[in-house]
Order: sequence, then structure tokens, then C-alpha cells
Amino acid sequence: MRLVRRTAIALTLVLITARALAAPAAAAAAGDPEKPVSTVLLKTERSWDGKLYKRYPAGRPQLTVLKIVIPAHTTLPWHMHPMPNVGYVLSGNLHVESRDGHHQTTLHAGDVLPEMVGSAHRGYTDNSPVKLIVFYAGGKGLPTATTVH
Repeated sequence: MRLVRRTAIALTLVLITARALAAPAAAAAAGDPEKPVSTVLLKTERSWDGKLYKRYPAGRPQLTVLKIVIPAHTTLPWHMHPMPNVGYVLSGNLHVESRDGHHQTTLHAGDVLPEMVGSAHRGYTDNSPVKLIVFYAGGKGLPTATTVH
């Protein structure tokens, strides 16, 4: 009787320990809502046309974040950026093209675009508006973009 009782107690302790050890792994696998989750959306040294970013602008750093809404059937003017920046599309389809005609791509909701620096490009929309957030790593007094004629 004692042997059966000891075996039952030992088995119970083993099961409790195994469950306690497995719980964190199961919670992580299930995406525990109590724990923060970090997902890298972009990590690059190149803009969307494949060119390496050379450096950040000189002077005092200034970060700018813009929420941009582009109406349906809109073509933005040709422009360029003096600093690295990245856009995150919240909704809609954004088509972008380089002025030299060598590069073009289409972005959808959830896509990230490392923008070109010092090269003329533009974006345009189709049948739906586009909402995006753009993060600029610039310098105090610098415009986020300049129009190219």
C-alpha cells in the first residue's frame, strides 16, 4: 500500500512539474496575449530601388512622422527626399515609380517602403485612397521632400 501511495505521489509530482515546465512554451506558441510581441517590419541599408543609403543629414537630428492620405485617382508630383525615410501603408494600393523609369513597385496595406534619397520618384493611386505613415530621419530645418520639375 505504501509503495502504491509513494508511486502515486511521485507520479503526481512528475506530472505537475512537467506541466509547469511546458506551460511557458505552450503560452509562447499560442501567442500569449499577456506578453509583448515585436516583429521587424524592415531592416535595410538600401532604398526600394536597391541603392545604398550613404548617411544621415548633417546637423541637429529631427524625426518627423506624417500620416498621409492620398485620394483615389491621384498622381503625386515628382519629388525627392534629402534624408532616409520609410513609409508604412495602412490602407489602399500605392504605386511608386522612379523618374528614370527603371524602377516601379506596388504597395498594399501592411507593406513597408524604404524611400529613395536624392532620386526623383512619385506615387499614384488607383480606385481607392491610400493612407500611410511616413517616418523621416532628417535634420532640423530640412524639408521632408522637394518637388522636382
